[in-house]
Formats: sequence, structure tokens, C-alpha cells
Amino acid sequence: MLPFARVALYCYAMMTNRLPKYIAWSVLLLIVIVTICPIGFRPHTLTSVGLDRAAAFAFCSAAFVLAYPRYWLAIIVAGIVAAFGIEALQFLSPTRHPHLMDATVKAAGAVAGGLATFSYLTFRARLAAG
Repeated sequence: MLPFARVALYCYAMMTNRLPKYIAWSVLLLIVIVTICPIGFRPHTLTSVGLDRAAAFAFCSAAFVLAYPRYWLAIIVAGIVAAFGIEALQFLSPTRHPHLMDATVKAAGAVAGGLATFSYLTFRARLAAG
């Protein structure tokens, strides 16, 4: 193999390994920003607020499980803790009002996204094993 080909393969391997991590951490940062920003800055969507919350945390949890598959259970537990912790951060913003039900919906989304992604990875690994 030519030396530049090895470098290209190494760079590709590093990017495919790092990209899910960058995405996961970026999504978490975006969730924190949207959660604690004033209510007028929140994005408007066509779905219900509860569905938005659950979907955001499900996507974030799924991204973390894809990035760190060996720690899937810790990621789910951290997602539950983050849901309640980020909801509590709303006390810092005078225009936001944290609610226990909102945190519960976010935590359910984190659990659903993490378990769905772990199930997918397990199924894919068993399929590849034959």
C-alpha cells in the first residue's frame, strides 16, 4: 500500500470514530442552550412541545450510544439525570418555568432513544456474527 493511502485510511478511520462524538456533544449543547434560553428564542415546530422534548432527548441519547456503545447503560442513566438537571437550569432564566412533567418526558425520551439504539447495535452485531 502506498504511504499516502495509509494516511488517507487513517484520517478516514479517525473521522468516522470522532464524528459521532462531535455530533452527540453538539446535540447536548444545543439542548442545554434551547432549554435555558428565554422563551421567545425557542424554535417553533409543527409538533407538540412534549413530542419535541422527547425527540430531542431520544436523538441525543441515540447519538451518545452510537458514539460510546460500550457505555450504553451509563448513557441512559446520564440522560435521565441530564433531563432533570437541565430542566432545573430553567430556574436561572426569569422567563422560564421548570416542571416535573417536562423533565419526565425528556427522561422518557432519553431512555427510549438509548434503548432503541442499543437494540439496533445488538441486532446488527448478531446479524454480522451469523
